[in-house]
Amino acid sequence: MRLLLATAGSRGDVEPFAALADRALAAGHEVRLVAPENSGVELGDLDMVGMGVDYTRMIEEQGVSLMAALRNYRSVVRPVMRGVIVGSARAALEYEPDLIVYHPKVLSAPLVADALGVPHVMVEIVPTLTPTRVFPAAGTVTRGIGPLNRSTYRAVGTASVMFRSELDEVRRMVGGRTRRSSAPAATLMPISPAILQRPHDWPASVHLTGPWTRAHRPATLAPGIAQFIADGSFIYAGFGSMAAGDAAARGRTIVDAARARGSRCLVATGLGGIDVPPNRLGDDVLVVRTVSHAVVLPQATAAVHHGGIGTVHAAMTAATPSVIVPFIADQPFWGARLGEAGLTPAPIPQRALTVPALHAALDEAERCRPRVREVAQAMSTENGTLTALTVLASIR
Repeated sequence: MRLLLATAGSRGDVEPFAALADRALAAGHEVRLVAPENSGVELGDLDMVGMGVDYTRMIEEQGVSLMAALRNYRSVVRPVMRGVIVGSARAALEYEPDLIVYHPKVLSAPLVADALGVPHVMVEIVPTLTPTRVFPAAGTVTRGIGPLNRSTYRAVGTASVMFRSELDEVRRMVGGRTRRSSAPAATLMPISPAILQRPHDWPASVHLTGPWTRAHRPATLAPGIAQFIADGSFIYAGFGSMAAGDAAARGRTIVDAARARGSRCLVATGLGGIDVPPNRLGDDVLVVRTVSHAVVLPQATAAVHHGGIGTVHAAMTAATPSVIVPFIADQPFWGARLGEAGLTPAPIPQRALTVPALHAALDEAERCRPRVREVAQAMSTENGTLTALTVLASIR
């Protein structure tokens, strides 16, 4: 089978697609991955085509706040989305796949699939488009609102209206006249059922596969990081691409809370989510830009992070208790769901992150350890990419 995988967004949106590409290639399929440039994901072994967009640079220049996105909608957001919508369409038309598997941001995928006469499968990295009464759409309200939960999914599905002209450009490319596209042949959600129980009202075409992770590749840690880990217990803190607010204040709080507990601290600054001021540095603090979660988290006593689903999966797989400090998008959703399930303390909003709040949350996280170990055991039996590929192979 000739597969086109198309994704858009930051590292957390690219890594699962790279894992699926690896699995499909190992199974003998032909695979092309269409993705943003400079995602930070190692794609050297894959047939990869860039979209001509750089989410990392966009985040570094404007951060991740909604207000910044609105201010820069015409100058930054719209050009990026044009690259996603039109660039991915060009790549798909050139490749002529048998099946298109796509991230919801790739709004043109159904149009192109219909033009080529091939099926398409949507990948919901987080639950945003498939309605359920059980919980609200990720990125909307945090608390459930009962029967009205289903209505929250309508707001998330309006992006096609915002980018109508870009979609019309793709329609002209494919010679299409209709504004309606066919429905996905299936929807895949690379989420562990040990973390999110499948709602009873999802259709059978929606598959909760388990996380898509790449086969373990030995990671070579810089000598300083390897030595820090070898020297004893530590708390890990990292907020990935969450460049927003007062990063230095967060750095001070994290270091001070760790020291108040007599703990060392390994801080990953990411794209600017944390900044440790010089007056907080010391032998008990190691500051790096990024680290391998697969290597570091199993050694950490706790992980303080933003609650993106990739980091959530990594921490749960490592059986490492978490404190979630959500910023935007799906992060408050996961903070609420995991807190309700007794897997983490209640999330701490980024603006409420103080030394007493973090200290108390780390105490509570330790009490969650038995439940986290149960989830880690359940996840050890999952094979998300194999499950997803089995679904894809069944589509004709």
